[in-house]
Amino acid sequence: MRRGVGVAAGLLSVVLTAAACQGSPSPSPSPSPSPAPSQSPTPSLSPTPSSTPSTAVQTADPDTFITAYTWYDNTPPGSPNISHPVLHKKAGGTGTYADPVTIAVGHSLETGKDVLDFPAGTRIYLPDVRRYFIVEDTCGDGPAPEEGPCHAGADEHGDASTWLDMWIGGEGESESFASGCTKQVTGVHAAVFDPPDNYVVASGEGVIHDGMCDSGYGNQLVTTTPVP
Repeated sequence: MRRGVGVAAGLLSVVLTAAACQGSPSPSPSPSPSPAPSQSPTPSLSPTPSSTPSTAVQTADPDTFITAYTWYDNTPPGSPNISHPVLHKKAGGTGTYADPVTIAVGHSLETGKDVLDFPAGTRIYLPDVRRYFIVEDTCGDGPAPEEGPCHAGADEHGDASTWLDMWIGGEGESESFASGCTKQVTGVHAAVFDPPDNYVVASGEGVIHDGMCDSGYGNQLVTTTPVP
C-alpha cells in the first residue's frame, strides 16, 4: 500500500474507439506487415487507426495527476507489498499489456467497506511512460483514506480530476535515485482506461530499469499498427 498518497471526482473523460491489434513495440515504423510499431506521433489522445476494425472502447482522461511510489516509500518501507493483488502477489510488472505494472488508486472506508476509486484489475495505459498498468494497490492509510491523497486532492493540480500513483520499483537503486525518478514522472498527464492491447510499450522492465528513469514520452498515443 502506498503511504500518504485519491477522490477521482468527476472524471473528465473522452470515449474513444480504438484498434485492438496485437503487436511488438519498436521505435521505428514498418512499411510491411511485421511486429515493428509505427512511431509516427498521432494527435494527442487520438490513437493511430488500424486496418482491422475493432469494437474495443477506451476512456481517456487528458488531465490525470500522476505520482509514483517506490521500494523506499511503500508501506511498509523497503517492501513491494500491495493491498489488492490481481496478477502479481507483490508490486511489479514489466509494462506490457500481458504483464502490466502495479498502480495504486484512491479508496474510501466511508461505507464501512473498502471501496476503490477504480476496481482492482482495471488496466490503464500511461503514454508519458509508454507502459500499461493494472490496479492492484491503494494509496492512503489510516481510518479515513477518503480524506487523503489519491481519493482527494487531484483538483489542486491544474485541471486534473483523477489521481493515480504508479509503482516504479527502485530496489537495487539508491534511495536518492528512486526519489528523483518520482519527481521526474510526477505531473498532469494523459491516462487511458481499459485500453486496447496495441499501444507502443517502451523497452525495459518497468519505469526504473537498467539504471534509468524511463519517462518523458509525452501524451501522444502511438500504436504498433502502421497507418494503412
